[in-house]
Order: sequence, then structure tokens, then C-alpha cells
Amino acid sequence: MLQIHNTLTRKKEIFVPIEPGKVRMYVCGMTVYDFCHLGHARVMVVFDMVARWLRASGFGLEYVRNITDIDDKIIRRAGENGESIRSLTDRFIAAMHEDADALGVMRPDHEPRATEYVGQMQSLIERLRHKGLAYVAENRDVCYSVRKFEGYGKLSGKSLDELRAGERVEIAGDKNDPLDFVLWKHARTEEPAEVRWASPWGEGRPGWHIECSAMSSDLLGEHFDIHGGGQDLQFPHHENEIAQSEGAHGHTFVNYWMHNGFVRVDDEKMSKSLGNFFTIRDVLKKYDAEVVRFFILRAHYRSPLNYSDAHLEDARQSLTRLYTALRNVAPADAPIDWEEAHARRFREAMDDDFNTAEAVAVLFDLANDANRNGSAAMAAQLKGLGGVLGLLGRDPLAFLQRGTSEAGSDEAGEIEALIEQRVQAKKARNFAEADRIRADLLARGIALEDTPHGTLWRRA
Repeated sequence: MLQIHNTLTRKKEIFVPIEPGKVRMYVCGMTVYDFCHLGHARVMVVFDMVARWLRASGFGLEYVRNITDIDDKIIRRAGENGESIRSLTDRFIAAMHEDADALGVMRPDHEPRATEYVGQMQSLIERLRHKGLAYVAENRDVCYSVRKFEGYGKLSGKSLDELRAGERVEIAGDKNDPLDFVLWKHARTEEPAEVRWASPWGEGRPGWHIECSAMSSDLLGEHFDIHGGGQDLQFPHHENEIAQSEGAHGHTFVNYWMHNGFVRVDDEKMSKSLGNFFTIRDVLKKYDAEVVRFFILRAHYRSPLNYSDAHLEDARQSLTRLYTALRNVAPADAPIDWEEAHARRFREAMDDDFNTAEAVAVLFDLANDANRNGSAAMAAQLKGLGGVLGLLGRDPLAFLQRGTSEAGSDEAGEIEALIEQRVQAKKARNFAEADRIRADLLARGIALEDTPHGTLWRRA
């Protein structure tokens, strides 16, 4: 049975969907004012893996991942660029999709933009006002009264006295309490017309937190199964979502909260100020996209993920081993045999809070067995189980001969010609020349492997 570590209860729990056989899942997506970075890559890949496993386990899944397309940073960046909000956000949404597609991330069932749900946000705010949980501050912002919601702090595990207003939560003297957060921001004179919506409280725009409460409840209902996102969103964003949604509706908002761990760079927190900030497209200039996906998935989703060139290179070599097994032993044309021992171990690992680290270890055991026994059945299991994780779907030679850059047809032709020269040198017993050709190719990053089927090459 599937068990999920629930951030709310701080323990693993058997997963029981609200509606038998069906799962509704919401994941906080990107704020689209710049290119996606490695932290975004981890969120996208992790919850793509979760979605794939839920479906592979026989659940009908409705998956929502939102887009925040109105925000202080978006307004500021558009102003700096001298372009409209819509132009900026459309451009970076397209870039986000390019990055996600490269990483093998399937599109969610719904991808709502916050600006399309302002009406629903206003309705939710009005309900909170009628319940006495929201008020209009002196500066005409509408704020949430945190201390009036009895359960505030249950997700972060902190008392009200310990909590402080977090990122993107304005602290102003106009509030009744410093912990109160903004639901609706009254229009500022310097802000453009395209970020002003009419409301019962005057022109303005929604706060960050109310966006997700409105979009999730509209698309998935007031009570759904799984809510996910990065660990950095646990407080204040997700804490505030609970306060808004449960305060408005009077019942449980989400049953299972999932948070993936931080991405670090050479054991330091990734940040622009430290100069160790990497966008997805920066990384993909250097490493194959499937290698990056494999690097993310071979760590458990809740653990810290340490990015470094050495770790990416190790991931490349490891994925090469799996593809080499599929090159050496052609997989049988057969579906996954879930009763087979490796597949049972794989399922047990994935059902144990999506333990991809152990699931990947099963793939290596399958690769070893396939190589040792020349078993097409084991190769089929390897390919099939890898596919469940969104891996090993390419032609093995295409991966092995591509490596970290495209092997163009001219280069491939040149390599094949040198391999033929080496074959002829060996036939002439000119082993020094054959060794020279091998060494020269290796210096260029091309490794040769002599097999019963001839000499094959791959990126070293």
C-alpha cells in the first residue's frame, strides 16, 4: 500500500484517497518573471514522478500545477524591461514549457494562470470578511486576521509567538497584527492599469497566497487529496493557504501535504547573491536533459539535493551504464511483469513514500542481471520500470553516442571511418596504430568497446 510522508502530521501515512480510485493533486508552480532554475526543475520532476507513479498504480489522477502571473517581481521586471505584464509572462511561460519538455515532464491536466481567477479570489475574500477573518486595513489593503484562525501554525509546527511574517508578506503599520497577511492589495499610483482589477474594496490586485486557495478549490473542490511544492513554501505560503481555505469553508482543505527538499550547490544554498545560481537552460547547455532528470530522481525527494559538476558527471556515467545494458541486450517486446522479483522490489520502494533512490538501485540490479545472463526479459523489465520514472525511453545508441552534446552526422561519419581504420590496422597486425587510434578518440571523449558484434563507440 502506498505510504506518503505527510508534512502536516510529520509522519508516513497510508494513502487513502477521498474518492476510491481517484486522486486530486495540486502543486504550486512557477512565478514567471525569469527563466526557471534548478529548484524549479526539482519541483517539476519530483511531482511528475509522483503523478506517473499514481497513474501506474491504477489511480485516476487530476493534476493541477498553477502559474503565478501577477506578483511584485513580475510588475517590477516588466517595468524594467519596458514591456507589458502579459508580454513578459507569456515569454517566460513558453520558456518554462521548453525546459519542462526537455526534462521529460508531462504537462499537468490543468495549468491555471492566476490572472484568470481573480473573480474567484474576490469571492473567497468576501467569504472571509463575512466570517470575521478578514478586514480592510487603513491603507485599504484587505488583510487576514491570523490570530482569529485557531489552527494557524499547524503545518509549520510553530506557535503564533514563534512565527514571523515571511517572504512576500508585507509588514505594515496599517495591519492589526504584524502576522496578518495581505489578501488584496489596494492599487498603488505607480502601478500600471493592467494590474488593477475592480473590487468591492476598490481597485487593486490579489495577494500571493489567495491565488492558490482560489485556483485549487475551483478546479479540485474545497477538499482534495494532495498538495505539493518546494520546502520553502511550507511557511508562509502553504500555512496561509490552509488558514484561508479552512477559514472560508469550515472544514479540512487537504489530506496530504508533500514538500520536496532544497537544491544546494557545492553544499551551499543556491542563491544569486552567492553567484551559484543556475537556470535549467544553463545546465542543459552542459548536460543531457535525461541526465539532469536522472540526477534529480536518484535522490529521495525529501532529501537535500547537492548540485555539482562532479555529481552531474557521476549521474551521466550511471545512466550510461543502464543504457549500455539495453544496448548489449535487446529488450523483449513485453509489458512489465509486476510479479517478477525486481518489479516487486521497485513497487515496494515507490510505495514507500516514492523512494526513487531504492527504485533506481533496482534498475542497476536489473542491468547487471541482463548483462550477466543476456536476458531479454530482464532488459524488458529494465526498460519498462525505467519508463515508469520517465527514463530509458530513447534508443540506447542515440544516448550513448550523444552524451553531453549532439553527435552530428559529419562527426559520426568521421568516427566510424576511424573505427574502420583501426579494424584494418588490427587485421594487418599493426597493433600500435590500432592503439593510437583508440587513444586519439579517447582524448576526444570517444570510448571504443570491442564486442562480439563489432566495435561500438560512445561518449566517454
